[in-house]
Amino acid sequence: MIDIDPFQVRLSEPLDTARGPIRERNGLLVTVEYDGHYGVGEATPLPGWTESYEACREALERASAVADELDPGIALGRMDAPAARHGLSLAFAEARARAEDWSLYRALGGEFVETVPVNATLGSSTGPEAAGEAAVRAVEEGFETLKLKVGSNGVEEDIERVRAIRDAVGADVALRVDANGAWTPEQAQKALDSLAALDVSYLEQPLPKTELDAHAELSGPVDIALDESLAAYSIEEIVAADAADVVVLKPMVIGGPDLTVDTARRAREAGIEPIVSNTVDAVVARTGAVHVAAAIPDVSPCGLATASLLETDLGPDSAPVENGEILVPQRAGLGLPERLQ
Repeated sequence: MIDIDPFQVRLSEPLDTARGPIRERNGLLVTVEYDGHYGVGEATPLPGWTESYEACREALERASAVADELDPGIALGRMDAPAARHGLSLAFAEARARAEDWSLYRALGGEFVETVPVNATLGSSTGPEAAGEAAVRAVEEGFETLKLKVGSNGVEEDIERVRAIRDAVGADVALRVDANGAWTPEQAQKALDSLAALDVSYLEQPLPKTELDAHAELSGPVDIALDESLAAYSIEEIVAADAADVVVLKPMVIGGPDLTVDTARRAREAGIEPIVSNTVDAVVARTGAVHVAAAIPDVSPCGLATASLLETDLGPDSAPVENGEILVPQRAGLGLPERLQ
């Protein structure tokens, strides 16, 4: 049995993207029954990253139509729409975890952990002084890793913002910079030379997602992280191109918690550090991403502190952030309340 229910959640403030501002997230809540236990998943597509909402719904409806005839593994194997597959995969994974009385991350192969480290994200709309003040507030809240969005104000101004943050928080706070594919190779290389002097740990997605070889040609002591490129290339292609030191894995984009944990394992085997993030999801997918991160041994600070971006949600946050760490639910399955929406 597969039930599909549409939902919408609103953001607290519009989120600016290359495709325009995002004011709400439209998704589908997926409920399954497996071996006498229920599980819930979330399919919240984001065009440019995943299939469209319409394609996502059609993929789930096709899966629902044959749910009684196919083994879950076969049904998932036939799905090529990542957000739809994520919703169904997460729902089945939670049902299986409930059947085993395991928290989801333990069912995914993780060892016991209480928390996962997370980074604070600083937006690109503020000048250097305001960016420094925001960074200080984040550190006072307990965050030891900060990620600064850049790419919309020119390389020189972006570097000044990074410098202002470094001056404000000192040398002990880790800094990451995320350009969301906004730069040319020349701009990225110029930025890398300056970011190295400011002890930036990595530069995320400096070039457009399809420029894999150009990412590989960037040089310097600052690591290169790929995020958007995971929507265009497999981890094997990224490894073969030697294009990244870090990969940012979004379960909604990868296609489910099972595929994401497997991708993280393969990245580690190739010497690439995996980090888990999300696509500004509602509480079901967001909590699922926390479990994915918890299943990765010694995971680096992840981009999961996003609950505050939403004005409305499907239910209360089951994985709150405290002192730069996100609490991992320990109850069976996702650890969510019984009733959502």
